Amino acid sequence: TVYTGDRVRIYPKDKQVEKDLEILRKKLPEGDLRFQSSTDDMRFHLVVVSRDVDPASIYLYDRKTEDVKLLYRSRPELKSEHLADMKPLRYKARDGMEIPAYLTLPKGIEAKNLPVVIHPHGGPWARDRWGYNSYAQFFANRGYAVLQPNFRGSAGFGKKFLNAGNNEWGTGAMQHDISDGVKYLIDEGIADPERIAIFGGSYGGYATLAGLAFTPELYAAGISYVGPSNLITLVESFPAYWGPVIKIWHKRVGDPADPEDRKRLMEQSPLFSADKIQAPLLVIQGANDPRVKQQESDQIVVALRERGLPVEYIVAGDEGHGFRAEDNKLASNASIEKFFAKHIGGRYQEEMSDEIKEKLAALTVDINSVELPDNTLLAYAETAPLPQRSPDVMQAMELQYSITMKVGEQEINMDLKRAIAAVEYNGQQTWRITSSTQSPMGAAADTFYIDKESLLPIARRAQQGMGSIQLDYHEDAIKGRMKMGPQDIPIDVKLSAPVMADDSALEAILAALPLAPGYETTLRTFDVLTQKVRPMSLKVTGKETVSVKAGSFETHIVEIQPLDGQPGGGRLNICVEAPRCVVRNDAQLPAAMGGGKMLMELTSIGDVTSK
Repeated sequence: TVYTGDRVRIYPKDKQVEKDLEILRKKLPEGDLRFQSSTDDMRFHLVVVSRDVDPASIYLYDRKTEDVKLLYRSRPELKSEHLADMKPLRYKARDGMEIPAYLTLPKGIEAKNLPVVIHPHGGPWARDRWGYNSYAQFFANRGYAVLQPNFRGSAGFGKKFLNAGNNEWGTGAMQHDISDGVKYLIDEGIADPERIAIFGGSYGGYATLAGLAFTPELYAAGISYVGPSNLITLVESFPAYWGPVIKIWHKRVGDPADPEDRKRLMEQSPLFSADKIQAPLLVIQGANDPRVKQQESDQIVVALRERGLPVEYIVAGDEGHGFRAEDNKLASNASIEKFFAKHIGGRYQEEMSDEIKEKLAALTVDINSVELPDNTLLAYAETAPLPQRSPDVMQAMELQYSITMKVGEQEINMDLKRAIAAVEYNGQQTWRITSSTQSPMGAAADTFYIDKESLLPIARRAQQGMGSIQLDYHEDAIKGRMKMGPQDIPIDVKLSAPVMADDSALEAILAALPLAPGYETTLRTFDVLTQKVRPMSLKVTGKETVSVKAGSFETHIVEIQPLDGQPGGGRLNICVEAPRCVVRNDAQLPAAMGGGKMLMELTSIGDVTSK
């Protein structure tokens, strides 16, 4: 009987095997033994010895003569004397549970204040074992201590330990176990707290993203290798024929079709906390990955790019869930060691063959070229962090515009006055954005109150004739009423993520985004007529000088497109310099307004102040 705990344990069931083991342990190098095959008469046996500094050496054992002869080593080019020892250890998690782990220390260096790579395994219903590990040896050779924690949910430590990981991804105990391993190394004096990185593949890639997003104070860098960023899109991408596997995922991770599970999965998905990531990230992905599709990596790259955070991207077009081709592995490993050397200070080999240089160049993706397919972008935008906003850009000002609306054969002309002022609303410091129009349909006024720091909406009050809108924005809902003649329509829409203000207030807030040619992002607004949240994409496609009645202005060209396939969006020109305001808006009206066209142009700028 064979058990694998910290090391392999063999319990012989007869005296002959007990004697064989005693002989072999005396004559073979220290390591884990495995009987691979035997002759029919049971005289000769192939015995494999594997250990941390030797992937495998195969011996011929003669039971009759008790002779042992080395036949071959599986990796003779790896010299054991140059490899680092791997030590099993146990540490306590914050709730007292004992976590098994393995620690590999760089050879010949004192185990004190070392740069560290935390290397969580994939699965996650798998485990790390004592023995040769290529990444552990690679990193130890470059001067890093390497910790491989078998966090709860890992297999091989009993059902209780396995089941303790159910629903505990990301923000739960599985990730806490990894974080507590980091703290253990710091408390033991092994780790330099300023030079700790995290790297893993598949679930380990997810744990990397979760570590950077949910515990940004712990890590100086991270590498996600085929790791999912969004648990909802991950589970929903599984093909139907994975039926039994999907049931396991629903039990151990969550079912996106269940509202409570979906909410938790969103909270546990690093993508939706991308704005919390501080450390540089390298993402590695196979374009043909059937398990963790490329969109999982594309999404997090786009999210970090939009926030101006350091992210690098490697994609192999001929790989799947992990790289197999030698040149792809060599090239990606070259990028890995250089990335860690830059951010946590280990060694790296600068020299490489021309072939590997060319391969690395071919695998390296310009992050500005990454585009999400419409369906992926829609799913991403529905809950993605809103774009970064700079409240200091906002100014009190008075603006006037001319508007021409064309719906079918009908053309309507009107004037609009917009006033932006700093006011207190229900005890909060806000910007009040009021747009007033006079048209054949009568006078109308639409006022938004937005928080002065976050620039998110607090309330909306609109009035035109017998119609009115009264909205109050909460963290998880929008509530209010809409009156249209005799109709009084209650509004109570649940939010899965915050939204930005709509209509005239959105035009004012767009100026507070970090606009520059090439800038792309997504945002969400609430369409009061349909009572739906509308995700949209935003791109700055360039600059141009625009001449209108108010003057000539150097502007950013900002294109906004709804991602729900319905009419709306448009092309805006926003001033590059102060006052940062919309100069022209060439928009398509939403379906509820007839789906026509609207052209709005700036006619005058009144008082502008910073208050």
